[in-house]
Amino acid sequence: MIPIAKPNIGEEEKKAVLDVLSSGMIAQGKKVLELEEDFAKYVGVKHAIATNNGTTALHCALLAQGLKPGDEVITTPFTFISCANSILYCGAKPVFVDINEATYNIDPSLIEQKITDKTKAIMPVHLFGNPCDMHEILRIAKSNNLFILEDAAQAHGAMISDRKVGSFSSGVFSFYPTKNMTTGEGGMITTDDKEVNERARLIRDHGSKVRYYHDLVGYNYRMTDICAAIGIEQLKKLEFFNQRRIENANYITNKLSEIPSVITPNITENTRHVFHQYTIRVNQRDKLIASLLDAGIGHSIFYPVPINEQKVYRDLGYVNDTPVASKISKEVISLPVHPLVTRQDIDKITQVISKCLS
Repeated sequence: MIPIAKPNIGEEEKKAVLDVLSSGMIAQGKKVLELEEDFAKYVGVKHAIATNNGTTALHCALLAQGLKPGDEVITTPFTFISCANSILYCGAKPVFVDINEATYNIDPSLIEQKITDKTKAIMPVHLFGNPCDMHEILRIAKSNNLFILEDAAQAHGAMISDRKVGSFSSGVFSFYPTKNMTTGEGGMITTDDKEVNERARLIRDHGSKVRYYHDLVGYNYRMTDICAAIGIEQLKKLEFFNQRRIENANYITNKLSEIPSVITPNITENTRHVFHQYTIRVNQRDKLIASLLDAGIGHSIFYPVPINEQKVYRDLGYVNDTPVASKISKEVISLPVHPLVTRQDIDKITQVISKCLS
């Protein structure tokens, strides 16, 4: 079986975990601080705040930037549901803007028509590791006095020119096991804003700066030193992991380029796509899935139903008003691209696709 994803854990991570267990300091401690400092430096921001998963990082970051009940946040319907749910957790309303058919990211040309007097923020998602058009989104946000929270959960190390995502505004990353780097479970908020940094740290730890003294209503969103120890070692390897993903993606694209019925990923000029997922579009998806299953090739559909078409959101009154996202969701399928995929694996994958669809 060629898996769709596989964490790449080495002896360094195992030793780091054992060292933490031996130290007796297992909860949030110096290893979390070390990971925060290392990750802030990597992204190119002043501050990084670790949390126990990507969803809590989103919730914490939105609260830290002052999102309140009744506010609206513009975001994409074509991503994992935690993005929109984190807005609901704040008592605010997600407002969905359709995606660009080439990039699968939010379409900036459609954003301004959805802005109202209740709009407070834009949450773009760098889907599959492909950066959004941040320059245009920044322009829109500035002209409408909105804050931005970049959802970079799938885009560790993705870049626009020489600048990493998560540094154009406050950002959020996930360290779930399938991501480009992992801490087992974990999240990270990145920001240059001193007030956002201080408030996020309070929210993360029950609103407490000094133990047993609480300044606001907070949560237990702390990361453990066990998770941070894994993350410190993974971050050292992240550039190697990303380069392998990019090389694998280029090799797959070259192999699939002769099949007219396959649409391969789009790479925008002056960007670095880090391929958390290698996602193609096909018209005969069910037929291809059957062939991949028969050949023992892992695959997945990210995402089969846009968020605004999910039952939970339809029950909240949302309607299917994002036709591009709806169309794309019926055509996408993701293939193995992670660093442990070999050239022989890719040859097998592309041969099966070619035989099925040519």
